[in-house]
Amino acid sequence: MRIAEMEQQHIFDGHNDVLSCLWREGQSAGEGFFNGRDGHLDLAGCRAGGFAGGFFAVWCSTDPATAPDPMAQFREFPAIDPARAHLETAAQVAILLRMVRARPEAIRLCTSAAQIEAARAAGAVAALLHIEGCEGIGAELDELHLYHAAGLRSLGPVWSRPNIFGHGVPFNFPASPDTGPGLTEAGKRLLAECESLGVLFDLSHLNEAGFWDVARLSGRPLVATHSGAHAMTPATRNLTDKQLDAVAESGGLVGLNFGCQFLRQDGQKRADTAPEEMLRHLEHLLARLGEGGVALGSDFDGALMPEFIGSARGLPKLVTAMQAAGYAPELIRRICWQNWLDMLAKTIG
Repeated sequence: MRIAEMEQQHIFDGHNDVLSCLWREGQSAGEGFFNGRDGHLDLAGCRAGGFAGGFFAVWCSTDPATAPDPMAQFREFPAIDPARAHLETAAQVAILLRMVRARPEAIRLCTSAAQIEAARAAGAVAALLHIEGCEGIGAELDELHLYHAAGLRSLGPVWSRPNIFGHGVPFNFPASPDTGPGLTEAGKRLLAECESLGVLFDLSHLNEAGFWDVARLSGRPLVATHSGAHAMTPATRNLTDKQLDAVAESGGLVGLNFGCQFLRQDGQKRADTAPEEMLRHLEHLLARLGEGGVALGSDFDGALMPEFIGSARGLPKLVTAMQAAGYAPELIRRICWQNWLDMLAKTIG
């Protein structure tokens, strides 16, 4: 197959943070997504790069007064105010709801794999609503049911900070993800309720003890929407081989994070990160998880991207790099699209 043909590959992506960016920019109707914005993700860029859908995350910001240096090698984030998080979570969910109501031909809120396929066929971006760090959900889980009714189908119990449900890994290199205790009792109740509702439970950002709690308690495939291989880059945010083996045994999936510091052998947050760094991780993930267990989880609008990709517009360059490395067309299609759709059919319906 020619490179020009491969560049038309549709991509379903495991993570972006455009909703939190739009919220911080005061765009309650998501205007920048439709009209062009200074970021990784907008409608024109999605269409140019083959970005046909993905997990649209709600993420509550860290207080600037207590946030660590964003370029530091070690970053430990404190807990945030739950009252503020409740407001931010609701506001960001509302942004997506306004977007899909205003421009259904451009973006659709999807709650099943079949709806994602239908959105692609219609030429609309398929948005799966995800919450990253559940500070906006209380211990009684009332908000979980409200957001599920609004379309929520995926969540990560923690971001890289503690909350009432568990403990997230700090950003550290080189270091182990074994950084503290596991799920709290509230976290275990959250897991059980998500499985009852058909909400995917994301292991990205959860520390190792929390990961093993989920592996022990869950009957579902283990999924990390945007992570990498610790053996390739020993950052706390990446999964060890033992964790990857557990994901494989469960029939689970890992979406590769594009964040430069999680890809590079030196752990540096530098944009001059070559395609080979991404391919190292893909090769390792494929060896551990098999061809059905690896997908993409860019972290667009939430991490520093390799400059050869830059934004959603640059996704064809990653496809070309996979082709140049000898990946068969069917494997590329699975990594870019089908593996996520197969996993979502099993986890959310």
